[in-house]
Parts: sequence; structure tokens; C-alpha cells
Amino acid sequence: MKKFDKGMMGYNVHQVNAFVDDVVVKVDEMITKMKEKDLQIDALKNELEHYKSMDATLNRAVVMAENAANKYKENSLNESDLIITEAKKNANRIINDALLKAEHLENEANRIRRNIVTYKRRMKNLIDQQSELIDDIDKVDFE
Repeated sequence: MKKFDKGMMGYNVHQVNAFVDDVVVKVDEMITKMKEKDLQIDALKNELEHYKSMDATLNRAVVMAENAANKYKENSLNESDLIITEAKKNANRIINDALLKAEHLENEANRIRRNIVTYKRRMKNLIDQQSELIDDIDKVDFE
């Protein structure tokens, strides 16, 4: 606490005036600093609001990205299931075609075997008939 000298008419006017001037300067400085601090606080509040809105935007973006990733994953799984189903159908069709072709080839081979047996039998009969003719030639009397 500031103490002032006392004179005849009360406190020393120069000391009081100097003190008041000092107080006024300090109060002005404090008011200026408070205004600067208020401006700084407002700027920081605005910046905080900006970051909060960015945070909300980023959160929405992350949620959207997660949803897109989940949909992409689901679509990929569905597509892979379709590909597998189609591959199984194609595999079954190929196997069935191969079995039918194998059966057809086996039937054709059996037909050829029967034809060979028939051909051999006919050839043998023909050779036997020719052999009998040759034998009959010896029996013919040329007189």
C-alpha cells in the first residue's frame, strides 16, 4: 500500500497525482492487455470451433469410408460367391460333357469291335468256302 506524505492541506498533491497517473497508466495497460487477451480468446474459440467442425467432418468421413469399405467387402464376397457358383456349374457341365463323350467313344469302340468280329467271321466263312471250292476242284472229273 502506497503511503503519502502529509502537508498542511492534507496529503502531498504531487505524490497523489503521480500515484494516480501511475495507476491510470497501469489500468490502461491492464485494459489493453485484457482486450488483447479477449481478442486472443475469441480467436482461439473460433479456431476451436473450426477444429470441432473439422472433427465432425472427419468423423463423418471416417464413417462414410467405413460404410464404403463394408459395402465393397460385401460386394466382393457376393461376387466371389457368384464366381464360385458359376465355376461349379461349369465344372459340372464339363464333367457331364466328358462323361457323355467317354460313353459315346466307348459305344463307338464296342460297335467297331463288333464290326471286326463280324468281319473276321465273314472272312473266315469266305475263306472256308473258298477252301471247299479248292477241295471240290480235286473231285471234279475232267473226262
